[in-house]
Order: sequence, then structure tokens, then C-alpha cells
Amino acid sequence: MSGPIRRSWKDVRDHIHRRVLDGTYRPGDKLPRDEDIAETLGCARSTVQRAMQDLSDAGIVERKRKGGTHVRVDPVSRATLDIPITRREVEARGATYSYHLAQRRLAQTPRSIVTTLALSAPEEMLHVQALHLSDRRPYIYEDRWVSTRTAPEILDVDLSRFSANEWLVRNKPYSRYDLRLYAIAAEAAEAVQLDVEQGAALLVIERTTWIGDLPITTVRSVTTPGYQLLAQNGE
Repeated sequence: MSGPIRRSWKDVRDHIHRRVLDGTYRPGDKLPRDEDIAETLGCARSTVQRAMQDLSDAGIVERKRKGGTHVRVDPVSRATLDIPITRREVEARGATYSYHLAQRRLAQTPRSIVTTLALSAPEEMLHVQALHLSDRRPYIYEDRWVSTRTAPEILDVDLSRFSANEWLVRNKPYSRYDLRLYAIAAEAAEAVQLDVEQGAALLVIERTTWIGDLPITTVRSVTTPGYQLLAQNGE
């Protein structure tokens, strides 16, 4: 006769992390007390504390003395690369942020997006094109596809007021991502979108996120000349 399952701190960490990823615990939610989690999972309180410390170090939860443990409002994978909220990025430069929604529509994914997202066939997704501005000047133009299977709530978001970038960072933690960086010479369309000379050197950031094997979003962001991307590891 086998005894009870003995959970390691990694088991507890992964259990809590899955609940964050699947939306059981949403950004800002207060988690149960360590002792309550320990009782539910049948492990020692010290095991839960070790698991929570690892989640805190990873930037997924925030722990405060006498304040309990909360899911971070902006959950990120700090061991790799933070996905920036463009509004905050602009404001950190001391500039005024604004935003213009160019297009929002449901559409079938083209072949290039099917390949990027590793889909077996085209499917209907939300296609969003938007311009982020800094001091009323173009800053980043983004062309984004969002899966309505993994992020159906975005259909109820007023994307003329709130950017898909900020909503997704705050509401859809990811389990993995792909990132590509490359330079282009501005063609006619990019020149108009970003108000630059045709042929100007521009940095392109392509980023795709998944939850497990299911895609969340893929975005192609074209930045204005002089844009800098900063990546930092947490200490």
C-alpha cells in the first residue's frame, strides 16, 4: 500500500504557476495563506514558502509582510525578457504617451501568421493595427494578431482607448515566447506610418507568445529611428 504523495517545493510552485496561467488567479488577486495552501496540497508550510519565494523571484507574485501574497499586476518571466508596456516605456522617458487605433477586425490568419503561430490551418483571429506616440510623434507602429481562443476577453476591450499591448501584458501571462530583432529600410508604407524618410533605418521587433501549445498573440512592431530596446535580468 503506497503512502501519501510527498510534494516538493517545485511541485507546489508549478501548481500555483499553472493557476496563474489559466486565469484561476488573475493579476492583482490575493492568494490563499501559505498555511492554507500547505493544508490543501498536503505539504509543509516551509515547502509552500520556498515555492512562493521562487515565484516572487521570477516576478510572478509579490509578497509583502502582513499584506499576503498577490499575483503581480504585470506578471512577467524575469529570467528571460520583460515584455514592456509601451505607455510606461514612453512615460519613463519623460514624454507624453498617446495612442491611435488604425484597425480592429476579425479575420482569417494569412499563411505567414499560420507559420509563425505553428497552426495546423488558418483560423479566425483579431487583427489589430495601432500607432503608439511619444509627445504626439510616432514611436512604434504595431501589427498584431490575437487568438480569440486563448484571449476571448479582448473582444470586449475598447481598443480605441486601451492598447492591446497593455491589456495582454496585464491579463495574459505566457509560458513561452519567440523574439526576433532585425533592421529594415523604411518602404513607403512604414515611412508614412512613422513619418520618416523613405529608406530610413528602422528596428523591427517580432514577438510571439504561447500558453502551453496554444498561441496568445504575435506582433510585428516597427520602431522609429533611435529606438532602444533594454533587456535586464532581475537580481
